[in-house]
Amino acid sequence: MTVFKLPDLGEGLSEAEVLRWHVQVGDRIEVDAPMLAVETAKAVVEVPSPVSGTITALHAKAGDRIEIGAPLVEFALDAGAAASPAQQAAEAAAEVVAAEEAADSGTVVGHMPSSADEYPGSRAFESNRAATSARARAVPAARALARSLGVDLESVTGSGRGGLVTVEDVMQRAGPGRAATRPEAAAPASLQPLPEWTTEVQPLRSLRRAMAQSMSASRDNVAACTVFDDADLHRWGGAGDYSARVLRALLAGVRAEPGLNAWYDAATESRMLIRQIDVGLAVDTPDGLIVPVLRHVESLGAAPLRAELDRLKRAARDRTVQPAELRNFTFMLSNFGTLAGRYATPLVVPPAVAILGTGRVRQDVMATEGRVEIHARMPLSLSFDHRVVTGGEAVRFLGAVIGDLEQPE
Repeated sequence: MTVFKLPDLGEGLSEAEVLRWHVQVGDRIEVDAPMLAVETAKAVVEVPSPVSGTITALHAKAGDRIEIGAPLVEFALDAGAAASPAQQAAEAAAEVVAAEEAADSGTVVGHMPSSADEYPGSRAFESNRAATSARARAVPAARALARSLGVDLESVTGSGRGGLVTVEDVMQRAGPGRAATRPEAAAPASLQPLPEWTTEVQPLRSLRRAMAQSMSASRDNVAACTVFDDADLHRWGGAGDYSARVLRALLAGVRAEPGLNAWYDAATESRMLIRQIDVGLAVDTPDGLIVPVLRHVESLGAAPLRAELDRLKRAARDRTVQPAELRNFTFMLSNFGTLAGRYATPLVVPPAVAILGTGRVRQDVMATEGRVEIHARMPLSLSFDHRVVTGGEAVRFLGAVIGDLEQPE
């Protein structure tokens, strides 16, 4: 009998949700055949069978959340069958998870978030610790509160599931006098609807849960500031490819102010300027917001740029985008104007330091050289982390973007 445990899916996450099984107890399956689909914070991942054999037990049903390294399925192996590389990797991951849980630490190496970094099971950019070092597992609010109170999370015993550190744990470790200075950090009471209301409670799943976590990280870790302006598109010959032109204009902005294509490490008070321009594209889907990353914008021509943009949007809406395509953006773009809206205050997702929002293009009445004319104008909203980006840098970046957008096609 062989027990297969949920492997590390490589997204910096500690758990996944079973979306659907392709097999049932009693079914025979070949090695590497699709076994089940799991949903992480950003992607749907097909998990193949690690062996050839007969399914004898399933340890989760559709809708269940399971931890990395938790038992998933049991097999009766075919005679002489050997574990596949996937099974060996899963067993290795399970051993790592078990060892780290015994030390009350996180489970995966940190990287630029796919919106779920900085949360239980991840190791984010905020420290320069080695990839194998231990890191306390804590909810985002507890981590932010610990920083503000000067509490070392490594010294806090977590009372949550699997040793997860909660806000209450940090407040108790800080002591009554100091904890009392932050009453607003306490967990909110459960909402109680009015008796006459008709309600439906919907626990946040996958994309929406990841968005809630990501926005909490932005709130707790970014000194946000937004500037607004408009680009006059009067010189364009036709309707134009708005998305492609905005991406081209971003290159002009980065050339003018490279500091906005960067990551910021608050732990070391340092910024990392990045020459490669990888743009996270906020895509609206029925399940929530998803942010695939368009790589090497600086090296793509107009046609390849449009093709890759279309591919990523389709993959995002079909939930076929790969986990690797959801990580490590250096700048973020939100074209909310394709739906509605003129200006916004888009939120920066750390460790990136800037995001540009484009509003709906409209016909505006303009005074031009003593004449009244009607011009098409694109509203722009640039949010930036004021800890590391100055107001002057932000407006010079935005000015360069506008200057490029106002050029003829």
